[in-house]
Amino acid sequence: MSEHPAAHSTFSLERSYPSGPARVFAAWAEPAAKAQWFAGPDSEHRLDFRIGGHEVTRGASSDGQVMTFESTYHDIVPSARIVYSSTLSVGDKVATVSLTTVEISPAGGGSRLVLTEQGTYLDGLEDPRWREQGTSDQLDALGADLNKSGARP
Repeated sequence: MSEHPAAHSTFSLERSYPSGPARVFAAWAEPAAKAQWFAGPDSEHRLDFRIGGHEVTRGASSDGQVMTFESTYHDIVPSARIVYSSTLSVGDKVATVSLTTVEISPAGGGSRLVLTEQGTYLDGLEDPRWREQGTSDQLDALGADLNKSGARP
């Protein structure tokens, strides 16, 4: 076994939301809207949503370590697709490097969202199952936020 193992994983998650694609897309694109469902209540969140733009979310883990999630946006098609690469660091160590594609399409008066993530998990600092569960929880939080604000176009 390597002294510095790298594990690889790909997962896809699907959700149906009552809001149309424009509203779902806006929940990813607007800084205040995204902070509501993406960042924890005690987290710092900055979003520059444009091709080449960056997003940073920083907070503390349950054991008090600083966790930083940084993304760069590579492709944005309004109301349809978002592609970004990310790193998750624990303290000063990179735990995960990933590529994520978010696809949004009209479905039954609302939207269908498919998120696919390909990740490399470094030195055992993050387990791929943790990432998939955390991402699933965030998409559920997005759904709750959309339901709270009402189904809109």
